[in-house]
Amino acid sequence: MRDVYVIGVGMNRFGKYLTATVKGMAAEVVQLVLRDAGIDGQLLQAAYVSNTFWGMFSNQHSIRGQVALRPLGIQGIPIVNTENACAGASTAFHLAYLGIAAGAYDAVLALGVEKISHENKALSLQSYASCIDVEKSSEQINTLMQLNELYSPQVARDEPGRGRSIFMDIYAAVARWHMAKYGSTQKQLAVIASKNHFHGSLNPLAQIQRDMTVEDVLADPPVSYPLTRAMCSPVGDGAAAAILCSGDFLKKLTGARPVKTLASVLGSGRDRLIDGEDIGERLSKQAYQIAGLGPQDIDLAELHDATAFGELHQLEAMGFCQPGEGGIFSESGATRLGGKLPVNTSGGLESRGHPIGASGLAQVHEVIAQLRGEAGQRQVTGARIGMTENGGGNIGYEEAAMTIHIFESIS
Repeated sequence: MRDVYVIGVGMNRFGKYLTATVKGMAAEVVQLVLRDAGIDGQLLQAAYVSNTFWGMFSNQHSIRGQVALRPLGIQGIPIVNTENACAGASTAFHLAYLGIAAGAYDAVLALGVEKISHENKALSLQSYASCIDVEKSSEQINTLMQLNELYSPQVARDEPGRGRSIFMDIYAAVARWHMAKYGSTQKQLAVIASKNHFHGSLNPLAQIQRDMTVEDVLADPPVSYPLTRAMCSPVGDGAAAAILCSGDFLKKLTGARPVKTLASVLGSGRDRLIDGEDIGERLSKQAYQIAGLGPQDIDLAELHDATAFGELHQLEAMGFCQPGEGGIFSESGATRLGGKLPVNTSGGLESRGHPIGASGLAQVHEVIAQLRGEAGQRQVTGARIGMTENGGGNIGYEEAAMTIHIFESIS
């Protein structure tokens, strides 16, 4: 396997853009990533394009990448469409990585683009339900309700997915289980969200750029206990991209600012008990082994925080703290800028935003900026090793898909 480098990243500011188009956002970000890499688009030998909902909203199915890239003069090369729920963009990155590592290509584009906001808000929220097994959605909801009855009978029931994404109920149910088993608290979730909103206030590309105190987060409107609105990622649109290359290609460039990819892992969920080994635990062990590192070697991480509980859980799953101690670890200040392990310096999904098919590459954008020393006010001092973890969809008690990438600064 050959070494793989990231030589370019680009993204637009995530937000609610009712008049934006998938083609338009793709064009904007492809121009940005080519400029950042310092190469012409004609040098690209393949492209992997992530999108989830274009077909649902605009009836563009099947050949989304070809449709988005052809007007930009990127044609004739292999273009592969990836769809893996929230992990779609990071899956595109993984496939680009494999193509280069295997020797098939020397320069590859990974692009994620998503348009979710809609005048009909209910349509936007309903789209998320396609990221679970739709034929067994009632069974999934019943599983959540049973979890609620078993561990938190004091929490009043309401209809899952009413006025919100069904995933907020999934996260809330598992959060209540975690609270009952380990004693984690709603305030700890607020600490995580407050930290991410602080980080987001420093990020000019974040959808939400408002610093919030712990008290502000707790006082925000409730979504599904213990989650408040400020603990949850917003609906939004956006695009992000990366250009990957081989060592041979890199030698031909002048002025490049490469970052090395040490590990790229993709896996799927499996049937397990609520107490069974989590997909994040399994895949992080694989990624660490490939990179020849351990959790203690990571300088910063972008973790999939569709809710604040998502970050708490992934802190434990990635091995950054012991099971049950994600809330305590966060309260210690370790995950804040200046702490032992800054997490979601971009603001995370809660603040940076979460356009499903683009989020994984937005994580890559942040880590590459950090490892280049180009993150501005949110720069992690001395950052050398960075990680991204991106989960997608849900079946049973865990994500349907997940990727983990580990990067190293070589400057």
